[in-house]
Amino acid sequence: MPPKELTYLYDPLCGWCYGAMPALEALRAKARITFLPTGLFAGEAARVMDASFAAYAWENDRRIAALTGQPFSQLYREQVLRPGTAFDSAAATLALVAVGLEVPEQLFAACKAIQHARYVDGRDTSIRREVATVLDGIGLSSAATRLLADDADVLAAARNEVATGRRLMTAHGARGVPTVVLSTNHGDRLIPNQLLYGDRETLLRQLDLV
Repeated sequence: MPPKELTYLYDPLCGWCYGAMPALEALRAKARITFLPTGLFAGEAARVMDASFAAYAWENDRRIAALTGQPFSQLYREQVLRPGTAFDSAAATLALVAVGLEVPEQLFAACKAIQHARYVDGRDTSIRREVATVLDGIGLSSAATRLLADDADVLAAARNEVATGRRLMTAHGARGVPTVVLSTNHGDRLIPNQLLYGDRETLLRQLDLV
């Protein structure tokens, strides 16, 4: 039987996407997953951190940590949620697109590394050079170079992937990320988001992957 096909719609600055990574890791063992960024916090949706948004984000992050066990450090709170910093996923999105073009089998690892750098190490992944350093640190220097060089193919691929991701969200009535789409012989369907934050065996049984 061929592996099941999943499409993962995400934004690298989405805390709930970070919270869903353990579930995604379990799914990877049973299914083929295509990553598609949605640009949820990039471009016109980017913003400058202020005290109000920082407080909202931290409260949300505490909920995610309680539900999933994923860590959000005090260093992250102090350095990344500091008023005046950028909240912009463009750099991390371009980085992951570059990884997908260079070494697609490392895309999941790169996503985890960028999230860990932000939420645990307190590094500002809205800064392109900071994200490139993360990629260098896990042996993805070629992708880091393309990120810093404004590589035309990376920029074009990012525009295409974000557009595709947004079309899928619209087609399925998804209101945010993470969104996981399961492709079957009978068409596509969304995996209920709550399954990403519960028992792994229940998730796999629901997806008929066990």
